[in-house]
Amino acid sequence: MDTKTECKPRAHRFGDRDVVTYGLKHPWGANAYHVFLKMRWWQFFAIAALTFLALNTLFAGLYLLGTAPIANQNPGGFWGAFFFSVETLATVGYGDMHPDTLYGHVVATAEIFVGMVNVALATGMIFARFSRPRALIQFSDQAVVHPVNGRQTLTIRAANARQNVILEASARLRLIRSELTQEGQMIRRIHDLQLIREQQPMFMFGWTLMHVINETSPLWGASAEELSRQDAGLILTLSGIDETTSQPMQGRKTYDLSQVQWNKRYRDFMHVDDEGVTHLNFNHFHSVEALPEEPTRRRG
Repeated sequence: MDTKTECKPRAHRFGDRDVVTYGLKHPWGANAYHVFLKMRWWQFFAIAALTFLALNTLFAGLYLLGTAPIANQNPGGFWGAFFFSVETLATVGYGDMHPDTLYGHVVATAEIFVGMVNVALATGMIFARFSRPRALIQFSDQAVVHPVNGRQTLTIRAANARQNVILEASARLRLIRSELTQEGQMIRRIHDLQLIREQQPMFMFGWTLMHVINETSPLWGASAEELSRQDAGLILTLSGIDETTSQPMQGRKTYDLSQVQWNKRYRDFMHVDDEGVTHLNFNHFHSVEALPEEPTRRRG
């Protein structure tokens, strides 16, 4: 008889793809730290508030189990015990109400210990959330493929939305697709796509990442239809050191084939005025336009 407990399926979101995993244990308590770091601020404070109310309700019930454990309790009944629990858990101690029996002192001692641990955990978690570096790296919604200097080139735009300096920025572009092995097994393979420039000493505003589709490129000779049959996609990662905080920053963007525009280019979002001032209009950062038509030559 199999004594192993069946693990519940777990849903994930990877880029624009939904993935469900089976058979892996994922106890919530073991991942609580990462769960609290990843959730939204309003969710974090909502859980903290519910935990605070639950603990005070629990200890208020414990106080009510004793015989007059709280001196000068006001109001009487549950709410008086609840407000005394709030004061004890927060280690405020106004002095009006205080434990008056051995049972009351035991419960108050346990509650103070729980309150100190709870405050320490909440403070550490809030500090970790505030101190965690968040990169405001913006990527274009679509990748484009068009000729650059006579060579077909895959191009993706990136921008530093915080507009401070990211030192020694580096970028890696990869192609992932399904391929058939010689033995007839379908596997997912990842290919590195060589960028014209993978390093940027100071990434502050914009960065145009380009991969030339030549004979050495995994995209050489591949059509959009073929890549669609292979369920191909692109993964772009960008990292560097934030000059302000000296902390590592990372950003990631995935593209499926529907987000790759062939024979189109990005709309220019930079111009220099008559006084030599450079203007960057990020309203056009994601804009894509058709390639200009080549002028027809007249026959002599």
